[in-house]
Amino acid sequence: MSGGTDSSVAALLLQDAGYEVTGITFRFYEKENDTEYLEDARALCERLNIPHLTYDVRDTFRKTIIDYFINEYMAGHTPVPCTLCNNYLKWPLLKKISDEMGIYHFATGHYVRRRFINGCYHITTGADPDKDQSFFLWGLPQEILQRMLLPMGNLTKARVREIAAERGFLKAAHKRDSLGVCFCPMDYRTFLHKELPEGSILPGKFFDEMGNFIARHKGYPFYTIGQRRGLGIDLNRAVFVKEIIPAENKVILSDLKALEKTEMRLKEWRITNPALLLNKDDIIVKIRYRKQANRCTVTLQPDNTLHVQLHEPLTAIAPGQAAAFYRDDVVLGGGIII
Repeated sequence: MSGGTDSSVAALLLQDAGYEVTGITFRFYEKENDTEYLEDARALCERLNIPHLTYDVRDTFRKTIIDYFINEYMAGHTPVPCTLCNNYLKWPLLKKISDEMGIYHFATGHYVRRRFINGCYHITTGADPDKDQSFFLWGLPQEILQRMLLPMGNLTKARVREIAAERGFLKAAHKRDSLGVCFCPMDYRTFLHKELPEGSILPGKFFDEMGNFIARHKGYPFYTIGQRRGLGIDLNRAVFVKEIIPAENKVILSDLKALEKTEMRLKEWRITNPALLLNKDDIIVKIRYRKQANRCTVTLQPDNTLHVQLHEPLTAIAPGQAAAFYRDDVVLGGGIII
């Protein structure tokens, strides 16, 4: 329970359904020691007359998520902290604590659903396409999937706010949605400057594909594959980041067509049921949370990576990003792009 609208209404709905509910709030990251969210979650649990626990994992979150986030940008990659947090920290922690307390089910305010298909549980998309979070949950194992409760999956965000207001939880009803990464919701560049020692990020040079110098830049970690805005240059034509070369502090720019690729490889993948995914020609791959979907064929390679053959070219494929596989509304698996 983050103290926000979604987890608050999730607790309400679970209690309405007859479950004996315990609320837990993870202390992952607290900007400027702001703990108002803890008070909000505690107050809600008091109104529902349910126990409320807090679990301090700030050190683990820093080592597992924040340090990874920084290191990926310094390697010229595009990190996916929300995917890693969900698959390797948040849900496994819920299971661990539930096991310790003798509690079978665990739930969150995620806008996703779950379905049992051919002997396996799968994440499926939420009813609200604007809030669907299935893209982030491709890495969960069966031991977690089979115990999940997802009370928000069939609801829209508008209806969730109505429920909170109808029940008199006005603060929860009107809370603003969190945007972006929780520990740097706006500009990651400012966050990197604050976290890294002075001199870690130095000005460098933009080049074109032929190796011709174009302009100076502020430091390669401040740019991502496919970026167009915020380059700080005016060439009277659209250019995009095609490649980042950390060892030389170089950023290569090109037109959009040069960013098109027809294949990619994945590491650290997880497939819920290989028979539904591998070597099929009707798979959809997404490398972005919203507004992108491409047909592909996925094969397992001898080096234990996944090869993704795209049926149509896709731009801005960046190392470090996540790729999630779907058939219709069903999440079949995913991995990290290398």
